[in-house]
Amino acid sequence: MTHILVILETRDGVLRPSSLEAVGAARIAVDGLGGGTVTALACEKFSADASSLGNAGADKVLIASAIEHSADGAALTAARVAKELEASAVFLSATVRGKDLCGRLAAALESGFAADCTSAHTNGGSLSFTRPIYGGKALQTIQVNGPVVVASLRPNYFSSAERGGEAVVEETSAESGKGRVVKIAAKEGGRPDVAEANRVVSGGRGMGGESAWHLLEAVSDALPGSALGASRAVVDSGWRPHSEQVGQTGKVVAPELYIACGISGAIQHLAGMNGSQCIVAINKDADAPIFQHATYGIVGDVAEILPVLAEELAKVTE
Repeated sequence: MTHILVILETRDGVLRPSSLEAVGAARIAVDGLGGGTVTALACEKFSADASSLGNAGADKVLIASAIEHSADGAALTAARVAKELEASAVFLSATVRGKDLCGRLAAALESGFAADCTSAHTNGGSLSFTRPIYGGKALQTIQVNGPVVVASLRPNYFSSAERGGEAVVEETSAESGKGRVVKIAAKEGGRPDVAEANRVVSGGRGMGGESAWHLLEAVSDALPGSALGASRAVVDSGWRPHSEQVGQTGKVVAPELYIACGISGAIQHLAGMNGSQCIVAINKDADAPIFQHATYGIVGDVAEILPVLAEELAKVTE
């Protein structure tokens, strides 16, 4: 019987959507290995929804007693629980916090880890993972040689198991850490994290300046649940915050819809968004590289096209 532990990520008592994807990936892996259990662990206190977590694929949910997040404390808690469960693998989301935990957890378990994976496979009774390398130009297959397989999973590449039922919710103790997060000073905007959003409206240097960003905001407002993104050139110019940067040195996204406005399509940016299911490119340069990767392309001035697009989208989504 296989036991997989999934580390849940919470913010202000709210479960991040990518955690349900990790639970779903664990359930599929367990079933592919002949059956077993999936245990989800929240390293800080939060109100767990037994139905949603059970539907995602979890059999049990453990909630640690920590009030504030501590990276080293969370890693020690997860390592202890993994040993108690005799887990074969530990899954977590490849978010900023997940990346912070992944190496710490693998070290605590004296094992290696597979980072930023886009798929998981069960072959011959063992787990292997696929992850993009060289800016997405190649795919690498990884098999972890160690007592416990640790893997971080890229958001929007996996899905909930949708199996119904409820998970059993229990409490567990939390290990103490030297450092702790006492406050996150985040900009209020009401939009989701660009790395987890299913719809992204992104702008590049072709937008012309920071003052033109209201055009993108209008399109985003017409697409419920969408996030704003930006190219590195835009962030380097100070037009938008780094939290919105998409690309090799920013965040990797894989939404259902990616609207690239005034973005030429440099390889560094493509590395961060080429996993998008549908790419709509708007650029006045008909020879821009972005059109080679776009599902739909519009050649024209963003200042003229975006207001019309926002108006038509608003009619559809009303």
